[in-house]
Amino acid sequence: MLQRQSRKNRGGKSLIACWVVILATASICGAQSSEGAERKTAKYFESIRRQPSLLLEFLGQMPKGGDLHNHLSGAVYAESFIKWAALGGMCIDRATLSIVAPPPPCDRDQGRPPASAAYQDQLLYSQLLDAFSMRGWNPARESGHDHFFASFAKFGASASRNTRLMLEEVRSRAASDHLQYLELMFTPDGGASAGLGHQLGWNEDFAKMREQLRAGGLESILSQISKDLTQIESEETQDMRCDEPGADLGCAVQARYLYQVLRGIPKESVFAQMLTGFEIASRDPRVVGLNMVMPEDGYISIHDFNLHMRMLDFLHELYPKVHITLHAGELTLQIAPPEELFHIRASIERGHAQRIGHGVDVMYEHDPAGLLRKMAKEKILVEICLTSNDSILGVSGARHPLPVYMRYGVPVALATDDAGVSRSTMTEEYRRAVETYGLTYPQLKKMARASLEYSFLTGQSLWANFDKLQKIGICAGGAGKAKNQSSGCAQLLSTSDKAKAQWQLEKAFADFESSF
Repeated sequence: MLQRQSRKNRGGKSLIACWVVILATASICGAQSSEGAERKTAKYFESIRRQPSLLLEFLGQMPKGGDLHNHLSGAVYAESFIKWAALGGMCIDRATLSIVAPPPPCDRDQGRPPASAAYQDQLLYSQLLDAFSMRGWNPARESGHDHFFASFAKFGASASRNTRLMLEEVRSRAASDHLQYLELMFTPDGGASAGLGHQLGWNEDFAKMREQLRAGGLESILSQISKDLTQIESEETQDMRCDEPGADLGCAVQARYLYQVLRGIPKESVFAQMLTGFEIASRDPRVVGLNMVMPEDGYISIHDFNLHMRMLDFLHELYPKVHITLHAGELTLQIAPPEELFHIRASIERGHAQRIGHGVDVMYEHDPAGLLRKMAKEKILVEICLTSNDSILGVSGARHPLPVYMRYGVPVALATDDAGVSRSTMTEEYRRAVETYGLTYPQLKKMARASLEYSFLTGQSLWANFDKLQKIGICAGGAGKAKNQSSGCAQLLSTSDKAKAQWQLEKAFADFESSF
């Protein structure tokens, strides 16, 4: 901090004068000052890149845009699930180290103590933290892959009852991490559409199955989703005091939702969830798209993968405006045979994915160089999840394809995946990227900007040419400062959620860099 402050003070009166001009006009001086501030910030960054404490402080304060790959329940820390279970009168199954809901009632003698017992039993508390996250993972006992995915069922009973509290925690933590936007994956109908699909059964004719679902109760499920989201967000606003002085900083973090489809359940339920995702994203602007979740290497996930792509292809034709991002390539030869390492290309070409989550096995796909060029040309962003790729797949360092994606010009953005389970944050993802791959400050800025450019926020982008960082003409003069907006730019920012978020990020960068 002392180094940063001294650099701030050495800027001299000329820098202060230049900022005065910026606030008054969109002048050449303003452009030069912005560029100079970035150079000074980058220079300071290079001076601390091998000083972990200062690097952590820098990255913690750096604006990071959005987190595009974030599972809501996986983003919550284990401590919260235990607390909510205790407050909700839930029990612990000691045999499985899982939270369970009565009945039967909690019974210590039967190995089902109340969740509150964990606060008087340090061993139990530590065991739960380890079971719900990667905190105590022991590779000698269990693979990272199996431990990671098993954790969700263990805290699932607490998660399913506390969607609002999960959203509040995730938004508040995102604000402290200097994020401004989240796309959160969860299933807002609580499995109702999957149940409807199971009830009605499978039909090889997708069109007929769609009509059966729509006639069989899908409309009431869709209506309930919107009602539930409205109620949850209203309670969030009240709990976080978003309309009052001293509001929680998380109020400033925009949250949008990706309807998650469970790829590891029977095909009739998968289709019902997909249809629900397309329908609700067409109706409710808070749901900006859909994704498929659960282990990509699971039996049903592998066995039905091509069927899932056919479902997406069919529904995409009916709902072409609905955004799709897909987990693909979260595989290695240790957990899947080589003939199954084709999911990235298939997800793009047949599943119509506009973004890819993970993309770890890209170099094992057929014609990887051709695939990378295609992704670069079509601007298919990859949501890079370094910590979870290391924990789940054992892929890190030089074995991770992040440098290859960057070499080919494929858009990338860092993401947390499941920060609570991984015991990570977005700042930690940036730190890992810097320390592992030697990324520069401008490269980090580009990733942060890409997270908003390739988000599913509605409206026109602020950038006429994102690769060259050229703003559209009506907004070209400003650096994110409100007084630099032309009337045309102000009109754009009032009508485009995406451009408004991007403008806010540019302002945050200008403020951040002014301290150097």
